[in-house]
Amino acid sequence: MGLSVVKQFIKTSRLLQETGASEIAEAALVLPLAFMMLLGIYWFGRAFNVYATINHAAREGARAAVAQSCATCTPLSNAQVVSQAVGVVEQAMQASNVDPHQVQPYAPLPTTFCGTGTCTAAGLSSNINVCTEVQLTPTSSSYPPVCGTAVLFEYPYQFSLPFTSLNGQQLLLKANVQMKGEY
Repeated sequence: MGLSVVKQFIKTSRLLQETGASEIAEAALVLPLAFMMLLGIYWFGRAFNVYATINHAAREGARAAVAQSCATCTPLSNAQVVSQAVGVVEQAMQASNVDPHQVQPYAPLPTTFCGTGTCTAAGLSSNINVCTEVQLTPTSSSYPPVCGTAVLFEYPYQFSLPFTSLNGQQLLLKANVQMKGEY
């Protein structure tokens, strides 16, 4: 019985001396790193997708706020314009499986208005700011000021990359869209 153990030990040591064992060790080191790279590509790609989605939603909301419903209709009230814009933003977000309940307010609201403009927070979470009759940027030009609508909000995105410093990190993606009014 002792001789078979020695033979097995010799056989195992010969296997370890061949290149097969080093390939297994290299794979054990490289495969987790490659897997982490693939996870990183996925999560950063998803962050970019969410960012594009919220900007598209804000752009569609601003377009809905500045577009005329018809040439002979009476203009919509400010509350109707805000409600219409917020509804379009939420629909665009839901169409891309982005939860509009997670929207957070975006702090830098425009302060220069053209006439009776206001900033109103509305929506499912009441955090989508729609500013009407706001003076759009840039303001330092030789042309007269341009008035329009601004839609502003933030959306939280959380990375899930285990064994990294990014695991659980939250990133606030900002949507700040301004659109010239069609008057």
